[in-house]
Amino acid sequence: MQLDKNERSMFLSDLGLSRSGLESLIRATYAQLGLQTYFTTGKKETRAWTIKRGFTAPQAAGVIHSDFERGFIKCETVGFDDFVTCKGYTVAKERGLWRLEGKEYVVNEGDVLLFKFNV
Repeated sequence: MQLDKNERSMFLSDLGLSRSGLESLIRATYAQLGLQTYFTTGKKETRAWTIKRGFTAPQAAGVIHSDFERGFIKCETVGFDDFVTCKGYTVAKERGLWRLEGKEYVVNEGDVLLFKFNV
């Protein structure tokens, strides 16, 4: 049986739950394994990447391709909630929510990153 979004929300609420068992399992597994997610986005696609907690920006870039890590210069960074609220980089920049980070930057859960590199 498949419930629509509103029905699922009401069902979980009636049970006193805020999220599904599957979502809870995924979150607990990520926490136990020390993992987190960051995002990349472009005109064609948005993608989630899994990394170890504490990865620097170059290490996170290396998850996409080793050339990204080797040639890392900097990355544009916006927090996920800010990115969604601003509907992209442009408004986030106008509101001062966009940052330019270097090699020492430790990636946060939910960061939306755009890597600058040269190989």
